[in-house]
Amino acid sequence: MPSQLEHAMETLMFTFHKYAGDKNHLGKEDLRALMEKEFPGFLENQRDPMALDKIMKDLDQCRDGKVGFQGFFSLLAGLTIACNDYFVVHMKQKGRK
Repeated sequence: MPSQLEHAMETLMFTFHKYAGDKNHLGKEDLRALMEKEFPGFLENQRDPMALDKIMKDLDQCRDGKVGFQGFFSLLAGLTIACNDYFVVHMKQKGRK
């Protein structure tokens, strides 16, 4: 029976391929659809209207308008680290009360 972490890995892979399709990469509109569906409110809550363009630029290391699985995973890692940092601070503040 797969562990929770193995299920999480499978979900990451399936989610990437759901939006990448047969082309095996995400274009800007694929990335937009993924962010809007899988991270509802993320783009809406950005103060910078160019947030998606900046994310795409950061992830598109080859400058070919494509984000592969590694770039997708880097995005998720960065978001997860930011969420963890927030969680740790929040838990420390909660403990002080």
